[in-house]
Amino acid sequence: MKKVVIIGAFANGYNLLQGQTVKTKIIADEIEKKYGSKQVGRIDTYGTLNHIICLFKCVLAFFRYNNIIMMPGINGLKIFGPWLDLWNKIFHRRLHYIVIGGWLDNCLDDNPKLERALHNFYEIYVETQTMRTALQKRGFSNISILPNCKNLKILKKDDLNYTYAEPYRLVTFSRVTPLKGIEDISRIVTEINQENGRRVFELDIYGQVDVKDTDWFYKFSNNYHITEKTSFIKYKGFIPFDKSVEILSGYFSLIFPTRYYTEGIPGTIIDAYAAGIPVISAKWESFADVVDDGITGMGFEFENWEELKNLLLNIANNPKIVYHKKLACLKRAKDFLPYEVISQINLKETRNL
Repeated sequence: MKKVVIIGAFANGYNLLQGQTVKTKIIADEIEKKYGSKQVGRIDTYGTLNHIICLFKCVLAFFRYNNIIMMPGINGLKIFGPWLDLWNKIFHRRLHYIVIGGWLDNCLDDNPKLERALHNFYEIYVETQTMRTALQKRGFSNISILPNCKNLKILKKDDLNYTYAEPYRLVTFSRVTPLKGIEDISRIVTEINQENGRRVFELDIYGQVDVKDTDWFYKFSNNYHITEKTSFIKYKGFIPFDKSVEILSGYFSLIFPTRYYTEGIPGTIIDAYAAGIPVISAKWESFADVVDDGITGMGFEFENWEELKNLLLNIANNPKIVYHKKLACLKRAKDFLPYEVISQINLKETRNL
């Protein structure tokens, strides 16, 4: 028997940089480092048509692997959760579910079959204490915390950048979609600059544009003139994960105005911490699990754009409140290194079968 198979959206053959795919690959790579590639299998669930093939591969995996880890998105979970539970009644392997994001509790409201299946899993690993508490209220006793992680080279404190002046450079580093608050922060930066008659802030936007949002992005680009060299709002495309610290370290602050209330631990905040830049963020459901308000960043009430605007104006008048948080960010980044996280996954040893 081999050690473990990982079922998730690896998106092999695609240059996909969304959070689910990135985390799936990081977890798989780190497990391979620990146990060797010959002991680790991968089943790629990316693509709707691929699901049927994957279901067959999952059945074969019960014959070959001691541990089965699934990391699906919300649609895949509804399929693979009950399917793996069904076959495990025969094979009795150790089933693990590593949750990506913070939506699981809400998802179970309308899926009693899925909820029953997940109760039978050996362990469910959620990203935050907020999620753990919510699932425990449902009667789950198999919940552990496994933070999001990234294999980043944390900036040295001697390399921190303290030489900022107007215009203060803000950056978003996520999927480019309306639900990440991209247009909201663009509007607020525009208002502040226009009302003050100068460039108080500049905003750079990094990340992949969701295919379904291409029409929105075209209109957004025109409205805010982001393709023009003179614009104080620019779209900078996307960058490889191993370049994130290098690029982000030159910014004043990461801005995270998400409209997703059920975010888990956003990878973009881990990138910011490793680069030594504090976070200005909406207070989503698990905000307090990730951002130490007043220490590694500053929060504003979810979707309260007036509060965000006032927060930015206060920061512009007193930029030292951002500078003083930089060392705390570097320290917090260490909590999200993959080797620290992977050790918390309780895999069954092959010799026990």
